[in-house]
Amino acid sequence: MVSIPFIAACSANIDDYSEVKPELDLSEFFNGHLEAYGIVQDFKGKVSRRFTADILGQWNGDKGVLDEQFIFADGEIQHRCWNLNKSGKNYTGTAGDVVGEAKGKVAGNALNWSYVLSVPVEGKYWDISLNDWMYLVDENNLINRAKMSKFGLEVGQITLYIRKVSSQAHRPLTKGCNIEGGH
Repeated sequence: MVSIPFIAACSANIDDYSEVKPELDLSEFFNGHLEAYGIVQDFKGKVSRRFTADILGQWNGDKGVLDEQFIFADGEIQHRCWNLNKSGKNYTGTAGDVVGEAKGKVAGNALNWSYVLSVPVEGKYWDISLNDWMYLVDENNLINRAKMSKFGLEVGQITLYIRKVSSQAHRPLTKGCNIEGGH
């Protein structure tokens, strides 16, 4: 029988992971060809969407780009281009469907990343807050968990497994998606 200790804390803090190895460096992990598999769950925990993603990451010093192409099980295709900036252990990022700027911090094997995503819902756009946690499992595998909320209430979760396929690009960046800017 496995014993799981009870931890009486409100929530995890990024600094809780400062000593955990291997250390996550976004410019190393998100560089080259990556593939992802994920699910979206509603506030009750029911899986509402499944998807795969093809990701190309490139870095030039402290500036990076993530070119993400999502393919949902229902056939919908979405594209997101993240422009990232690194300053020590802190990261900021922008994308076309992100309201304002995403902000995050790395400690040990983890990144806590927060941003507001403009999501189409029945012909309207909702601004959904995401509290995103990424955990490096080993040099080629990462688990991403995000809680989505609106008006402070949790409306769903995203779970994503990301695998680094190669440090080499497998395709060109999508037009308009580059390190200098664009989205």
